[in-house]
Amino acid sequence: MQHQVNDIELIKGIERGDEAAFQELFLKYYAQLVVFARKVVVDDDLARELVQDVIVNFYEKRGEIKIHSSLKAHLYQSVRNRCLNQIKHSQIRRDHHANIYLSQKNTEAYVDDKLEETELEQKIFSIIQTLPAQCKKIFEMSRFEGVTNQEIADKLELSKRTVETQISKALKVLRTNLAGYLDVWAFILWLFFNN
Repeated sequence: MQHQVNDIELIKGIERGDEAAFQELFLKYYAQLVVFARKVVVDDDLARELVQDVIVNFYEKRGEIKIHSSLKAHLYQSVRNRCLNQIKHSQIRRDHHANIYLSQKNTEAYVDDKLEETELEQKIFSIIQTLPAQCKKIFEMSRFEGVTNQEIADKLELSKRTVETQISKALKVLRTNLAGYLDVWAFILWLFFNN
């Protein structure tokens, strides 16, 4: 709820032309929008440029923009559209004879997949942040740093069994919180192959 109130206040501040509100919006959403854009355009500099364009355009046209969902959803949708336009423009330049309709459908599906993937990653990381300190540390070492269970046990002066128990506990919390969000196989693939 606090998050929603903050976004409502941000929107009101931006509508008033409050530069502090604009800066806060930039700090709050820029990094995650760049992560999403980078997945789509596969170019760090271009991703940053597209996101900056979207945020600056949002501020410049603040009097005309109507947000029908949430601020976050609006920004993600704007970046999605900006990325699509960029990809389409590049495709047209590369091949004037391409089947644009088919290409557009494939591109939109690809971008939507990347949006879902980014949202999933954010959801997983937010769930991990709620784990007890030791459980969180062990899980991050195991899944994101590639440390073996025995190495974790040695570094933290724990038994290997304790490490395994903590990892199992973390996985159970993730499965519970992600129930209905994605199928188990997709979850396992994400967890083990996107380190």
